Amino acid sequence: MPWIDDKSGTPETTNPGADLTSSAEKLAALYLDEKRKSRQWGGALKLIILFYIGVILLSFSSLRLIDFPFSSKSIAAIVRIDGPIISGGLINATDINNALTEAFENSNTAGVILEINSPGGSPVQAGRIYDHIIYLKEKHDLSLYAVVGDICASGGYYIASAADEIYADKASLIGSIGVRMDSFGFSDVLGKTGIERRSFIAGKNKGFLDPFLPLKVQHAEHAQLLIDEIHEQFISAVKKGRGERLHLEQVKLFSGLVWTGAKSVELGLVDGLGTTLSVSESNIGVVDTRDFTRTDESMGGWVRRLGTTFNDVAVFFNRML
Repeated sequence: MPWIDDKSGTPETTNPGADLTSSAEKLAALYLDEKRKSRQWGGALKLIILFYIGVILLSFSSLRLIDFPFSSKSIAAIVRIDGPIISGGLINATDINNALTEAFENSNTAGVILEINSPGGSPVQAGRIYDHIIYLKEKHDLSLYAVVGDICASGGYYIASAADEIYADKASLIGSIGVRMDSFGFSDVLGKTGIERRSFIAGKNKGFLDPFLPLKVQHAEHAQLLIDEIHEQFISAVKKGRGERLHLEQVKLFSGLVWTGAKSVELGLVDGLGTTLSVSESNIGVVDTRDFTRTDESMGGWVRRLGTTFNDVAVFFNRML
């Protein structure tokens, strides 16, 4: 049977208009998808660039080559003393005084808050910080407030007494206005073990408080004279800083004892109970703070400074856009 082309059937019809609409929708969808991807990559690229800018700026900031005065807001400048105060240690007069200078000289600083959480340390280091605080307050006509954490004792309180006002938690430990000098005595141990110690000195008192020699009465008396003199310097600094707020009828105030923050308010050692936030708002009148501490070189300190840098850079770019 020959093949017959049956043209009698209904031919399949198409709608050119529908095809064009569908193609246009697909193109539009592709375009929007590309735009979305472009925005995503653009945002990621901006974050990467911002990150590297922040690292570079942080490096300069750590070297104290530049500062970040991008924000015009008034701030409460924070400087932290957290730990023992020791020459060459993490908390020392050089680093703290540099941080205090930066805090006072910043054009946005409305007041300075010194956060103290320290059992004390070197009276020399504490005295240098105390003197520098007095100098900066007079030079810049700004107030400095001390806010105590867990403890503010000995050299820590020496420094705090230079503040205009001191605030603490009700359970903070305050005081220890005294001086100590520690040593050991090993002379009997050497005799019992048969160990002979040989020491050659020039100057009959060069072996002063040698732990391997029996303690001489005149050496003990001289050591007591030394710490009594330093104690008087400590007392004088506290009286100068605290003035009539101290309840001096409490004769044990300078005996080396410590008290709670709540009791210290009664004794006049502190002015009230408060935190950094409450002091910033009530005493300085601002809510924005900035940490000027430059003593912590641990990863936590680096991350904290990096976060501060990113915040300053972000403020700068927002002002520029």
